[in-house]
Amino acid sequence: MQTRTLTEQVAHQLADEIGRGDYPVGEKLPSGRALAARYGVSAAVIREATERLRTQGLVRTRQGSGCTVIARTGAQGFQVPPEIALDRAALGAVYELRMDLEAGAAALAAQRRDPTDLQAMQAALSALELHLEDPVQGSEHDVAFHLAIARATHNEHYQRLLHYLNLQLRQAVTAARANTARQQGLARAVHGEHIAVFQAIAAGRADAAREAAWQHLRNAAARLQLDFSLTA
Repeated sequence: MQTRTLTEQVAHQLADEIGRGDYPVGEKLPSGRALAARYGVSAAVIREATERLRTQGLVRTRQGSGCTVIARTGAQGFQVPPEIALDRAALGAVYELRMDLEAGAAALAAQRRDPTDLQAMQAALSALELHLEDPVQGSEHDVAFHLAIARATHNEHYQRLLHYLNLQLRQAVTAARANTARQQGLARAVHGEHIAVFQAIAAGRADAAREAAWQHLRNAAARLQLDFSLTA
């Protein structure tokens, strides 16, 4: 039996407590600091756990005002299993989905991006370049770049779905970057793929942005040695 991560344990326990009515609908959860102290985990674990509750439709989060309980049972909508990174076929299927979704987002971003969007993408790329050989920091900035593209679509549904997917796949992204760091020159080549996506978006070239994003994620899947034939 696979051991749950700290994030999964905390999210599961909070969901159970919400379901029992320990935290009634309309009330706020304790602060992130209080929850971190209660469970003996970091603030990052609490953020990820409450994000899972949000995607399940249990809480609403607002910056500066914490998490408010909005339902006792989670929505039965689209969800990625927590152990996705451990199942090669399932991870391949999600990457297949992600390739088309993020390629479409890149094309929309090329048509709709504004100066603020481009600045956010550039900031993520600059930070990423400073941490190319660091799998953990690198994955954070990698995810930030993809989320900046999603925001540049100015379509809240793209933003929400891709935000969810990128957070859920952070473990796989970190694994991919760790593998990349072990191969001489590969991290720089991967960064070049990101730059190609950014340049196409900045130039307003929707078709080129779509192709660059699709190819980047296809290459990422290959670096994780995912076989899409397993998803059939």
